[in-house]
Amino acid sequence: MKKAILLFPLLAQLACTSGRSGATFRYFEYAGADATFAGYMDATRQLRNPLLSGFYPDPSICRKDSNYYMATSSFAYYPGIPIFHSVDLVSWRQIGHALNRPSQLNLAGKRLSGGLYAPAIAYNKRNDTFYLINTNVDDIGNFIVKTKNPMENSWSEPIRLPKVGGIDPSLFFDDDGKAYIVHNDTPPGKPQWSGHRAIWMHEFDVAADTTAGKPAVLVNGGVDTAQRPVWIEAPHLYKINGYYYLMCAEGGTSINHSEVIFRADSVWGPYIPWSKNPILTQRDLPADRPNPITNAGHADLVQTPEGDWYAVFLACRPYRDNLFNTGRETFMLPVTWQDGYPVILPKGEAVPYIANLHRPLRQPAASPYQGNFAWRDDFNGNALAHEWVFIRTPQAKWWKTGKAGLTLYPNGQSIRELANPAFIGRRQQHLSFEASTEVSYRPSKAGDMAGMACYQRETHHFVFGKTMNADGKTYIALDREQNGATRIAETEIPPESLHKPVCLKITGSGGLYSFYASCDGLTWTTVAENVDAAHLSTEVAGGFTGVVLGMYVEE
Repeated sequence: MKKAILLFPLLAQLACTSGRSGATFRYFEYAGADATFAGYMDATRQLRNPLLSGFYPDPSICRKDSNYYMATSSFAYYPGIPIFHSVDLVSWRQIGHALNRPSQLNLAGKRLSGGLYAPAIAYNKRNDTFYLINTNVDDIGNFIVKTKNPMENSWSEPIRLPKVGGIDPSLFFDDDGKAYIVHNDTPPGKPQWSGHRAIWMHEFDVAADTTAGKPAVLVNGGVDTAQRPVWIEAPHLYKINGYYYLMCAEGGTSINHSEVIFRADSVWGPYIPWSKNPILTQRDLPADRPNPITNAGHADLVQTPEGDWYAVFLACRPYRDNLFNTGRETFMLPVTWQDGYPVILPKGEAVPYIANLHRPLRQPAASPYQGNFAWRDDFNGNALAHEWVFIRTPQAKWWKTGKAGLTLYPNGQSIRELANPAFIGRRQQHLSFEASTEVSYRPSKAGDMAGMACYQRETHHFVFGKTMNADGKTYIALDREQNGATRIAETEIPPESLHKPVCLKITGSGGLYSFYASCDGLTWTTVAENVDAAHLSTEVAGGFTGVVLGMYVEE
């Protein structure tokens, strides 16, 4: 969001017209302290996983010259599809979002784990254009957006692909000038088992931005149909040393997730699976291994100018029993080759937190998305930082930034609804974290509340803040939502502090969160300690998203 005002050119004037004073947040701070990130790493010869920590799933990557670009899924968060840039494959920064205008993405009323699935980013050298192909599962289906320069943060309006069904489309530009779309969809005829899917291919007319000819099935079922494999999906095509390689995910996005590879002499196949598949999985490792990384799959490959290959893929870091609040994250590993096939990770090996690079970097890598770091926003600019997201597409501008901080104005929508509540959040990126803010707010009636939220979905979250109860008194309260709200704790604010700003702090350690309040920012009162937060995990709450932490007001 380069210029926040440009997101709503026709609605910006509606901001702050409700007559309500709103809640002003002077700052927001976040810091992570995971033990697995504490070890030494040679920043010129190694990379640290996750490459993008927190809820950044389904990564796709491409390169133009010495510039790398990566995109990840965003589902029903807005803006849609974060875009990252790097010049060394290890140090990344977010440069914006592909869908940052309401005209590109209307998520009103959509389920949180609907919206945008699995983007695939590609660069076409022949017309010097970047393409991003994606599925809006609850609206227009499959579409592309394109740009000459991702750094300008101005992708086109969506171009629909009505003949491309299913999900997970990916574009491949062949060296003869032809282009193709591969994607997941139902198989020809009736599925033979639950989870039976196929990989289809269409030719893509670059000049007309549409499909051409008849589609064909490249893979029906998966690597070994005798085993009834499930959810062959997330296909990517590559041409390497004269062969066409089709790489897909298989097994579903949970603990049986894997990556498999096929090869053909012709772009139309036949595609023969490698006898040593899968080329990436963690499903065969002991469940009780220390600091496990699970659910690995959904990969994409990229080649450096020097000829080295790397893979980005999603995986998870559970704190116990495959429970993870950080969502599905982006990892990266160097690719090796065996018998003419790419191998992301040999069978039986655990995804490492630190991996060796193919060759040293010219200077040490540094990234705000890896390891333990601290992050602060004082909101004193004209635009929100790229890390901030909304729940669904705002239909009016109900926030304001400035020297006083960030002011959120109640918009009549609740965090417990399929709506666009007055909430602005950023991803939880560590198993052990601390997040804090200072809020100035005066509730005027019972139920008014402003403060912080730990949001997984409308039925699974925490709201922690300043509120007024039916007795007319003002409290710092903690509400836990799991298919129904429960007041976990509340602490009355003394009369002499009623109109002062309140500092709020949330800490997390695995599946336990603690909540603190302060009237001076120095002396903290424990509102609730070691509260079970496992309901924020994907395994409990369902869907595909991780926890987003942020600021919220409701009246």
